[in-house]
Amino acid sequence: MAFIGEAALSKLLELLLGKSIDAALNFVADHKQVYDQLKEWKAILPGIKAVLNHAEEKQVQDKGVKSWLEDLQDLTYDADDILDDFAYEQLRLKLHKTQAQASTSMVRKLLPTCCTGTDFTPSSFLFKNDMIPKMKGLTDRLNSLSTQRSSLGLSEMLPRAASSDRKKPARLQPTSLMDGECVGRDNEKREMLDLLKTNSSNGVSVLSIVGMGGMGKTTLAQLVYNDASIEESFDYKAWVCVSDDFDAVKITKTILQSIDPSSHDVNDLNLLQVKLKEKLSGKKVLLVLDDLWNESYDDWTILRSPFGATTKIIVTTRLQNVSSTVDPMKAFHLDKLSDEDCLSIFCQHALRARNFDGHLQFKQVGENIARRCNGLPLAAKAIGSLLRTTCKNLDEWEKIYESEIWDSPEDKCGIIPALRLSYHHLPSHLKCCFAYCSIFPKDYEFEEEEIILLWSAEGFLQQKAKHQFKDLGNQYFQDLVSRSFFQISSKDESQYVMHDLINDLAQLVAGDICCRLEENKQQMFSRRCRHSSYIISTYDTVKKFKAFNQANSLRTFLPLKQDCWHPYYLTNVVLVELLPRLGYLRVLSLCGYRITELPDCLEILKHLRYFNLSHTQIRCLPDSLCTLYHLETLLLKRCSKLQKLPSKMENLVNLHYLDIRGADLIERMPFGIGNLTNLQRLSDFVIGEGDGHSIGELKNLSNLKGDLCLSGLENVNGRDAWEARLNEKSGINNLVLEWSGDFEKPTRKNEVEERVLDSLHPPKKLEQLFIKNFGGAKFSTWITDSSLSNLSSLKLRSCKNCKSLPPIGRLSSLKSLSIGELVEVRKIGNELFGENQSVAFASLESLSFESLPNWEEWDACEGDEQVSKLPMLRKLSIRHCPRLLGRLPTRLLSLQKLEIYECMRLVVSISSYPSLRELSVEGCEELVDECSSSSPGEEVTSLQSVTLSRISKFSIAAERRMLRFANSKHFVTRDFSLLPKMSHAFTFLTRMELVNCEGLVSFTESNFPPALKELTVQGCENLQYLLDESMSSNTYLLEVLNVDCCQSLKWLSSRGDICNRLQLLHVLCCPELRSLFLNSKLPVMLKKLHIFQCPVLECIAEDFHETTDLERIHMDDVGNIKSLPRGIDKLSHLQEISLFDCSNLVACFDEIGLPTTNLIDFTVFKCENIVALPKCISNCTSLKELMVSHCGADRSFSEEGFPTNLTSLRIFNAPEIYSSLVEWGIHRLTSLQRLVISGEECSNVLSFPEESIGMRLPPSLTSIRISNFDNLEFMCTKGFQHLTSLEELEITDCPKLTSLPEKHMLLSLGRLYIERCPLLKEECRRVKGPEWSKISHITCVRIDDEHLIPKKVD
Repeated sequence: MAFIGEAALSKLLELLLGKSIDAALNFVADHKQVYDQLKEWKAILPGIKAVLNHAEEKQVQDKGVKSWLEDLQDLTYDADDILDDFAYEQLRLKLHKTQAQASTSMVRKLLPTCCTGTDFTPSSFLFKNDMIPKMKGLTDRLNSLSTQRSSLGLSEMLPRAASSDRKKPARLQPTSLMDGECVGRDNEKREMLDLLKTNSSNGVSVLSIVGMGGMGKTTLAQLVYNDASIEESFDYKAWVCVSDDFDAVKITKTILQSIDPSSHDVNDLNLLQVKLKEKLSGKKVLLVLDDLWNESYDDWTILRSPFGATTKIIVTTRLQNVSSTVDPMKAFHLDKLSDEDCLSIFCQHALRARNFDGHLQFKQVGENIARRCNGLPLAAKAIGSLLRTTCKNLDEWEKIYESEIWDSPEDKCGIIPALRLSYHHLPSHLKCCFAYCSIFPKDYEFEEEEIILLWSAEGFLQQKAKHQFKDLGNQYFQDLVSRSFFQISSKDESQYVMHDLINDLAQLVAGDICCRLEENKQQMFSRRCRHSSYIISTYDTVKKFKAFNQANSLRTFLPLKQDCWHPYYLTNVVLVELLPRLGYLRVLSLCGYRITELPDCLEILKHLRYFNLSHTQIRCLPDSLCTLYHLETLLLKRCSKLQKLPSKMENLVNLHYLDIRGADLIERMPFGIGNLTNLQRLSDFVIGEGDGHSIGELKNLSNLKGDLCLSGLENVNGRDAWEARLNEKSGINNLVLEWSGDFEKPTRKNEVEERVLDSLHPPKKLEQLFIKNFGGAKFSTWITDSSLSNLSSLKLRSCKNCKSLPPIGRLSSLKSLSIGELVEVRKIGNELFGENQSVAFASLESLSFESLPNWEEWDACEGDEQVSKLPMLRKLSIRHCPRLLGRLPTRLLSLQKLEIYECMRLVVSISSYPSLRELSVEGCEELVDECSSSSPGEEVTSLQSVTLSRISKFSIAAERRMLRFANSKHFVTRDFSLLPKMSHAFTFLTRMELVNCEGLVSFTESNFPPALKELTVQGCENLQYLLDESMSSNTYLLEVLNVDCCQSLKWLSSRGDICNRLQLLHVLCCPELRSLFLNSKLPVMLKKLHIFQCPVLECIAEDFHETTDLERIHMDDVGNIKSLPRGIDKLSHLQEISLFDCSNLVACFDEIGLPTTNLIDFTVFKCENIVALPKCISNCTSLKELMVSHCGADRSFSEEGFPTNLTSLRIFNAPEIYSSLVEWGIHRLTSLQRLVISGEECSNVLSFPEESIGMRLPPSLTSIRISNFDNLEFMCTKGFQHLTSLEELEITDCPKLTSLPEKHMLLSLGRLYIERCPLLKEECRRVKGPEWSKISHITCVRIDDEHLIPKKVD
């Protein structure tokens, strides 16, 4: 049962009784009826507010009190909306002086004196009259609640001291005390670490952690996951918060992106798992599946299928059945902690101590409270945090112990009374902020700034002084962090998350006021709902938004994105029909949707404070945006098509935050933006051509903080730049100064740009500075001014007239320096380090030079041994500096990473870099590493990663190579001649890439690294065979082999047993390859076999008898293969068979058979000589995807039918198979999600589904694609009536088709593509076409090359 707290009530009532109602009274002083109503409100509300604290406690046992609080909550929101109407009208009148002048008209003379106040206008008088019925209705409700207050026995309680006036707490970071040890779980942690480090040959190893909510399952998993020994033992780690929404696609995608952030967004589970399996091949992997609820063994089997014996999985769950399903090698059941351990956690959070030795006065009551936490770590932590932050004396501790809330029953959702109590003792302003966060789904990760902007928009931040909302929000946020309501994400320290039970608590206290639309659940929001959110989908259709039908008083419309770069589509019904009904919105986000325009009726949203259009395709903003006078936050980040801001933006007088980063088509700022003096964040200020003076508008924006980019500075002169008063804006910490990249413009003058830069002296607290496309010949002296003591990052890019660099070495706090595209720089010497410096670049950790085409000399000035230079440098990168001569600086004792690229005259000496771990040299004169005579015993750290190519001279002695390369695990080269000199040094090398090595003909045992596990050979045109038959199979450890574009390759090896450990074999584009292994045997441990574009390959192997672990066979354009190896039916682990363009392949699967146990994907594409598909395929219950293409007109499916568990079925140019499917009954495929039918030679089909035979489609379908039905005339509406999950419909090459199913059958449809259907195209013309009304609600509609919805942006 939800219970209502002070969450919204106290906060809103404070506003009603404060400035809001007082301002309204002043505004309506000339209208007696309205004035009297407001006075009555002000008289009644304090008495109600006084009993709120009592009502909050009493509602737990008294349903009448709970109902009273619900009614009061509704009334409070409605009253706030009315007062906001008054505030808006008052502000509108103030901004529209022309309306104020109407007070001198004849109408004014006809009105009595009482109606002619200073705010009087005819329109305001009518407005106030219109408000009277609303106000009288609300006054009646208020009187009724006041009367009920007494009958319910509610009385005033002394308020707790608020904590909002306390000094802002410092941000808490994880400490060794709180996170470095796991109280009471040491044995479990130790045993888990031991088990994770043991090797297993029996497949995936699983450990489960089982326990009720709040028991510390996730904490234990985190401590194991982050243990230093785990880092050393595994190649990859991934953490997935699963929760109760088990989505195998989402989980697999998260794992893949954790391992390979560059992986493309794919929603096909099979493709994702194939990609994941390839990435993990031969790698040790630790995976944590946190908070797993799904008990399905089939789902678990599918999810874990990409993982092998080198994978360890930790599962945390509340359910014993889940633990049994995952079949762990050991299950760790977390019982409640002992009183002693629970007391220890309680002390840590309440007193920041391990016990009560220093706080004896709290010992007895503290022990009693700890016992009431009932052994639950989360409860001890929450109550401890509460006492530390709010209760400072013994009486307050005793009140906590004696509270009635301890005696309330635990809810079905598992809310612990201790957590309720912790919430109950929050100050009212924090209750409001915390309850609001219930709109975020479990495991949702959020940023602090994101939450603060939302809180501000909802009115939760009580500003006690001007321009403090960001600081106040930070204080509120960190208060909730310190009380353990928010915790730092384990995946990203810049983000936060709520524990599941804390999230449950937030939902409980928010009740119906905050609602979130859960995925795959049909919901209807209550009429009481004020704040809503939902996870954004690829296609958000009209069906989804039925949930909002009753929520007409909504204040928050917040879609939540999971991926910034994925395209999302929104039905136009939201913009045209739904939003105009939501006139009370404070927060509106359309972030990420592919919308191109907004309706010009935004004045309806007059209450709006927060508007997020980031990552949309908006081309222009309607003028009505500038009537949103209350607007505080406008986010237009990466609106790449937005061409300009509205001309009247100066009307947005309450705007605090404007973000236009990435909106690169905006050419200038609108006139009057300097009047927006409340602005605290302005991401970019663009100066247009001829508008140089506009930079002076920055002068009045004295409250700017954070990041600021000034662009278009080529249009500014020195005097205008000085007017910006940039040095006075002390809150700016990241500054970009950008001129145009066009240096040929005749209006650009070196001297003018130097004066502009001189005039843009930044504030003293600046931390990051980027100067780009500066056209002056010298930099300003302020760049190295000692006043910039906080500057940690400096970038100088494309300053093409500068011939020398300023003495940057003086900047004592600088950690990162990047210099690029300074074409006039020829020498870098002492001027960079600065004169009279005892330590130059004292803090610099990263130094980068790029694209300095005329740089010839780097004088590191190392003669003066009294001066320390670059003592902290860890990374040095020099790229595309073709004229640079000589050597690099020596004595870089901290250097760990060195990158040299295309510096063909440079001698790279690494002799004095003892800490070097990563070396990448691709193009230099000479590579040197020799022991210095002055320090022969100098310690040398072995390299871990090496990339070497295009090195004219390799000068590293054998002894030194052993020191440098002994522990290298990754080696890449384009020069095979380097390998014989180094291969014996690579005793630990596990991964090697050889690219375009002309000298490589074959490997022998003498030049093959003995520990190599992964080898890629690409573009080695003289390679004839890979492995010499003399090589010993006993020492051969290769697991992954990729061979691409080797024009002369004839075979891989004479013997397959040399490669017995090989698991992945990938061969691409080898036109002379005739055989893989001359003895026609495959490696016995092979799991994946991929062969592409090998036109003369004749044989893979004779049989699969010894290759029993094979999981995937993929052949594409292997035209000379005539048969598959024998024994394919015995491959019990085989999951995929894909055969593409194997024109000579003759395979009768009824003779050779198919494995029926684990086969998931079976594809036959353009293999004309395959006699028939196997009869046994109907027995493949694991088969999920089937594709058959171009198998000839006489090929039919077996009489036994189709595999009933298919999720994807694709049939191309196979009319008999299609006929068999229709006759058998496609509706019997009850799991089918994707259906692709190409109807060549199906001339008798007039409708789809076929109406004449009553053809039915399975309701599970989400995607249908039909093509090449020459006589198809219409889509049968009846056949679509049960397709409530259909998202995608694609129709191609159906020239006679004229109609679609009726609109009510397409409400779930998100994407409609129509190509080469001329009659249907005409019927679907925008607005005028007869079929347009059926499709206008669809989120994405494309016909041929025209994007109808959303409209294409040029």
